[in-house]
Amino acid sequence: MIHLALLLHPAQTLSWNAWTIHPSTVIGLTALGWLYFRRARSAEGVGPSTAQRVAFTSGLLLLFIILNGPLHDLSDFYLFSGHMVQHLIMELIVPPLLITGTPGWMLRPALQWPVLRWFAPRITSGPMAFAIFNITLCFWHIPALYNLALLHHNVHIVQHLTFLVASVLMWWPFLSPLPELPRLSFPGQMLYCFLMTIPMSVVAIYIAMADTVLYPLYASSPRLWGLTPKMDQLIGGLIMWVPGGLFFYGVMTVVFFRWQRQGNGGDEVADAQASSGTLASAIGH
Repeated sequence: MIHLALLLHPAQTLSWNAWTIHPSTVIGLTALGWLYFRRARSAEGVGPSTAQRVAFTSGLLLLFIILNGPLHDLSDFYLFSGHMVQHLIMELIVPPLLITGTPGWMLRPALQWPVLRWFAPRITSGPMAFAIFNITLCFWHIPALYNLALLHHNVHIVQHLTFLVASVLMWWPFLSPLPELPRLSFPGQMLYCFLMTIPMSVVAIYIAMADTVLYPLYASSPRLWGLTPKMDQLIGGLIMWVPGGLFFYGVMTVVFFRWQRQGNGGDEVADAQASSGTLASAIGH
């Protein structure tokens, strides 16, 4: 079956100037932006700060850029390594921008619903957020499921939605804007960062060191820059392994210095309120 599918695999014309735009992403991002700005005033008449608006809008814009245009075409029709770049941006850059840009009062009314009031504290806890993100990561990199997503656009949409939701949950223990759904303590955040590097490294090593091409649709694609399918797969695994792992060590460093500041007499409340902005600034730079 997979070999028949390879014959139908579209050989898109890659262009760094002409942008392909997918209606599903435009509809989804427009709806998300409309919901945000529709609720941009609290009951007291206070809205998100300028920095919050910039952060949230930047997250939406970044999602639009990586899900359309040349990076989308490169990742879907040419290179597995391009897909890994797209996924890392979706998992590590976009969610902190969206969370940082969303004030707690904007989310609090949802907790009035009994189901969410029961469910939200459980799925945003450190252990559960860790498990949801890493199970999602492992699940979608199973070759049969990954190839299925490449073959069927609707499955690919589901893949990206689950990555995004799982990544928002993964970032919640660092950046939660709601005291009802609290962040981990500073030591807990550091341990969380360290543990987060392990499953991603295991998946990356499995991909990079595989003896065969795990995702054969890329083997049927036009070759770019002289990369063979095996070399492309190796580079993709290394992209997940090295930058993905180093990113969490960078976050761990930011958390450590915030913890040290608190130990040296910093204001714990102010630190807690500012930590999301600090992490977002570190990511942005």
